[in-house]
Amino acid sequence: MGYDIALTPCRSYERQEVEQALAEALEATGGLDFVRPGMTVALKVNLVTAMKPDRAATVHPEVVRALAAELVCRGAKVIVGDSPGGVFTAPYVRLVYDVCGMTAAAAEAGALLNDDFTQAEADFPAAARARRFPYTAWLGKVDAIIDVCKLKTHGMMGMSCAVKNFFGAIPGTKKPEFHYQYPRTEDFAHMLVDLYEYFAPRLCVCDAVVAMEGNGPTQGTPRPMGCLLVSRSGHLLDRTAAGLIGLGTEDVPTLRAAAERGLLPAEPAVYGDPAVFAVPDFRTVPTQAAVNFHILGGGPLGRLSDRVMERVLTARPRLTASLCVGCGKCAGVCPAEAISMVQGRPSIRRDKCIRCFCCQEFCPVGAMRVGRHPLARLLGGKS
Repeated sequence: MGYDIALTPCRSYERQEVEQALAEALEATGGLDFVRPGMTVALKVNLVTAMKPDRAATVHPEVVRALAAELVCRGAKVIVGDSPGGVFTAPYVRLVYDVCGMTAAAAEAGALLNDDFTQAEADFPAAARARRFPYTAWLGKVDAIIDVCKLKTHGMMGMSCAVKNFFGAIPGTKKPEFHYQYPRTEDFAHMLVDLYEYFAPRLCVCDAVVAMEGNGPTQGTPRPMGCLLVSRSGHLLDRTAAGLIGLGTEDVPTLRAAAERGLLPAEPAVYGDPAVFAVPDFRTVPTQAAVNFHILGGGPLGRLSDRVMERVLTARPRLTASLCVGCGKCAGVCPAEAISMVQGRPSIRRDKCIRCFCCQEFCPVGAMRVGRHPLARLLGGKS
């Protein structure tokens, strides 16, 4: 079966370099050995919103084109798609395809873009949290799914990569409901792991040629990393990718959830040297680590002290007023209705905020950022 994960150098999005790096990684992992002529394969790509490829918020079209072309050469029918934030309708999603470069990439590779905008209902009794949920129906009509993700920082989950990519299986306008249904970081992370396990992608491909650091997953800064990662395990890929940007299992809630459920392989066979691609000064965001000090014991006072410490140390959205243009997008996307516009600027009700970071993710100018309570600095936390 080959290596469990491969990291191959890819310093640019030049076509030949991407093709060579991808071919090397696929050969090392035997990643496409499951493909048979006549199969229909979905490429579940990360297209969070309509942003051009050079912003590093979405998977680069050259990576998608190269992978799709290889699958077509093997006789597969390939469908490329996602449900970005916003309405899951043909006009909007096709706009996202166009802006992100997917329309041209699919056409060149001989692949199709998903044009099925219906929804289905999943029953998943084995789930830890999401035992029943709506999803984009096209993913249930294929023979196999390949997870094509982008390595980015993320306000709520610390990192967006293979597992987080499957939040895109939830129809766009349903996403805020999930944030409200799973307001605690731990629950949201387990829900994401449930989604990944339900769809069970046969392969995961990560675009880390240029990653996103800082105020991710949409308004961060592109950071060259020069790497493609390929694995049959999204959990292993995420753990490896987290290590490249200086994060451990405890720093990424989805990795903590996967570890609790025994989904992380202990001693994987690795092709390539992760240290070659690691970026020690990669700018991450404060993560949503669980805070349970039990300073006053396990009784009512202890639980109260834990809630206070959690509120102080847990990351929260913070407005940079000098950048705000008063568009009101943050108030419009907030599932908890915790944001109101006051004199043309957003005001956050902390007692209602569920720290889902939808406001930060979809702020068009990056005025909403991830921060911590000022007291966190005194306790050693990043802000």
